[in-house]
Amino acid sequence: MSSFTESGLVKKLLELNPSQQSIQTLSLWLIHHRKHHSIIVKTWLKELHKAPTSKKLTFMYLANDVIQNSKKKGPEFGKEFESALLKAFKYIAQSGPEEKTVHNLNRILNIWAERGVYEEARIREYSGLLNQREKSPAPTKVAEEKKRKADTSSNDDASGRSIAKKSKSSSSGEKKVKSETIEVNGKVETHVTLSPHLPDGDPPEPEELIKVIQELENSASSDAVVRERIANLPPEVSELSALAKLEDKEAAMRLALKVNDAIQILNDYNARLASEMDDRKKLTTMLKDFQREQQELLAQAEQRLHEYQAKLSKIKDVQREVRNHMHNLPDLTSLPDVTGGLAPLPSAGDLFNIHHYVSRKMTK
Repeated sequence: MSSFTESGLVKKLLELNPSQQSIQTLSLWLIHHRKHHSIIVKTWLKELHKAPTSKKLTFMYLANDVIQNSKKKGPEFGKEFESALLKAFKYIAQSGPEEKTVHNLNRILNIWAERGVYEEARIREYSGLLNQREKSPAPTKVAEEKKRKADTSSNDDASGRSIAKKSKSSSSGEKKVKSETIEVNGKVETHVTLSPHLPDGDPPEPEELIKVIQELENSASSDAVVRERIANLPPEVSELSALAKLEDKEAAMRLALKVNDAIQILNDYNARLASEMDDRKKLTTMLKDFQREQQELLAQAEQRLHEYQAKLSKIKDVQREVRNHMHNLPDLTSLPDVTGGLAPLPSAGDLFNIHHYVSRKMTK
């Protein structure tokens, strides 16, 4: 289990990129360590302030993911981010963002308003800070030229990465690759990932583990209906000797239809089985991480139990000594009468009455 440190968080924020996988992975890690929400938000704001203008939007995408996905676990992040976002939008506005960046941030604010993430008054405050930004001075020709070259270089790098990804994907056909198309910075990108789960070593939340196990209850291997359909496929669809028995074109067409149906059924079922294998591998990793975390917690609990048992033993020793001491003390009720038959001392009430009586006598 990777422990939380502020330096580790800074490192992760520096490595953050605009891809959905990068944002979601870090978001899950932050939500897992939500007990450090105060330090997390302060560090996030500090690094956003230092980040280049082009990366500030990525920081906001991360905040949006954390705020919305942590609501079911607790309100800590939503409350902590609420005040920090005032400074965040101010920093972004002062950095002179592009119109496309402002458009994407306004879209986040609209989503927050629709889903009731924050109150309308607070969202209007965010919007005012963002959209009433100071106009940055017009860039010089030299700056424009540098920006144009940087954009060209960035596009070339992106194209190279895209070609490399396609080549790698085509050469590893045996691996099940999941891809999804998302919009990042206004551009539609296809992100390919072999594992959408947490980084190695991070234990899953119990709710996440239960969800994966429940989903596997309806897995392909437990689908008796499809297995029965496959078992009942006509034997001629898998036997080449059946071709010799074909007498006319109509019989060949009927056999071709049966073969095509069998291929469709088997292709679909094999794809489901492959997906199930990936899910079970993922579950195996999650269970190992969860078991390791439980073993660590068990060791901590055993250590605490040992400490408190030792403390209890010390307290019992004190209790025993107190009892022994009490047995050695004399019993005052069994002592002889030391007054020697003398009259008991007057009470406070008696003394008050005597004083009052003497005072009246003296006044007379």
